[in-house]
Amino acid sequence: MNWLDKLEKKFGRYAIHNLMYYVIILNLIGFFLYMLQPDIYYKYLELSVAMILRGQVWRILTFLMMPPSLSLIGMFFFCMLYLWIGQSLENVWGAFRFNVYLFSGVILHLIAAFLIYFIFGIDLNMNLIYLNTSLFLAFGAEFPEMEIMIFFILPVKVKWLAILDGIMMAVTIGYGFVSFVTSLGSALPDTYSLAYSMAALIAFLNFLYYFWNSRRMSAYHPAQIRRKSAYKAKMKHSSPRTPSGTRHRCAVCGRTEKDDPNLEFRFCSKCDGAYEYCMDHLYTHKHVTRDQS
Repeated sequence: MNWLDKLEKKFGRYAIHNLMYYVIILNLIGFFLYMLQPDIYYKYLELSVAMILRGQVWRILTFLMMPPSLSLIGMFFFCMLYLWIGQSLENVWGAFRFNVYLFSGVILHLIAAFLIYFIFGIDLNMNLIYLNTSLFLAFGAEFPEMEIMIFFILPVKVKWLAILDGIMMAVTIGYGFVSFVTSLGSALPDTYSLAYSMAALIAFLNFLYYFWNSRRMSAYHPAQIRRKSAYKAKMKHSSPRTPSGTRHRCAVCGRTEKDDPNLEFRFCSKCDGAYEYCMDHLYTHKHVTRDQS
């Protein structure tokens, strides 16, 4: 049992369920505030270490309100995509582990901003691009074969988009360090590029730890989840107070038709074995192969 298992056992009941909904709501509030008065976010809400040190501590949280897009169409697609990503990761990891991943990403952003301010004297005013990238990279690692329709016509597997994001992140990190080293002989070293590289690298640590730790997460694959859910359901249905005789059970969340009469269930043709899923997880689960089952 690693430290995350111990934390989940002790504090798992305090996890915020459907956390991505709240993040999206913050983004929408920030977007509409920008539409009403563009200067509000930049003057009072963005992540500014200098202003935090002057007492505006609310910026530690309100920087999450930064809209990822300034167009209504862009906001719509971002909200739909990242709501889907967040819910999918939470369904696979559980609410507590998703909370830890998201909040650790936020904390790493704050650490990067403070380090850059104290080392270089630069108030970087970091946005959420690195946090969003770390979410997408985790999604690509969990659901590599899932397809996204680019421009509604071009199907592309998530793993290729995640690899592209990872390459762009690596280029950002590498460029800043190279630019700084090559400018050391000049009167003004390129500290801004180095600061951005440090910010990207520190934020990227969130995914790097997840990637390193992912081999320990085999217990959260659908095959293991199905066995765990089936065992719990068996123990539950053995109680005289609980009726038995369910015909359908989701291999991911364990829900049956008795939990919600409106639930629909389908078998997955790509999984090795008779794995049945509710419609919430039919297209987001990780396919079970023979070596996993």
